[in-house]
Amino acid sequence: MEQESLDNIRYEVIPYDPKWAELFKLEKEKIKSIFGNEAMAIEHIGSTAVSELAAKPVIDIAVLVASHKSVDKYIKPLSELGYKYDQPASSSERHFLRKYETVKYHLSIAYQNRGSFWRRQILFRNYLREHEDARNEYQDLKLKLIKEDATGRHSYIQGKNEFIQRILKLAEIEK
Repeated sequence: MEQESLDNIRYEVIPYDPKWAELFKLEKEKIKSIFGNEAMAIEHIGSTAVSELAAKPVIDIAVLVASHKSVDKYIKPLSELGYKYDQPASSSERHFLRKYETVKYHLSIAYQNRGSFWRRQILFRNYLREHEDARNEYQDLKLKLIKEDATGRHSYIQGKNEFIQRILKLAEIEK
C-alpha cells in the first residue's frame, strides 16, 4: 500500500480493540532488533495503549535513545521495515516515522538528552490508564472532535490540546 501524506489522512475513532496490545508487542520486537541495546526503552503510547479507550486505529510506538545525534543511522534500517521518515512532522524532541500497511504505525524516536516528548507521552498514557473518569472524558472529546472535523469546522489534533495540557498538569501533581 502506498504511504499516505499525513495531510490526507481521514481520521476515524473506533472502539478499543485488545489486539492493539499484541500488534504493539510484535512490532516492538522488530524495532528492538534494529536498535539493540541503544534503545533505552520501547513503549506503546497514544490512545491504542489505553485499555477501553476508543482510538484512531494507529499503533503509536516510542523509542527512547540517549542522544539525538545517533538517530539518523536508524532511518534506513527502519525503512526496510516499511517505515517512512516524516521530517516535517519531526521536531527537536523526536524523529517521527510512519508505516501504513495493513496495520498503521506511528514511530517516535525520542531523545533522553533533549526535550520532554518521552516524559509527556508516558505521563499522559499512565494517567488515562489509572483514571477512568479522565479516560471517558477524553474519549467523549475525541468522538465529538471527529464528528466536527468531518464538517471541516474543527481540527481533531488541535481540539485535544487543552485537555492534554490539563491532564499533564494533574499527572505532575500526582507524581
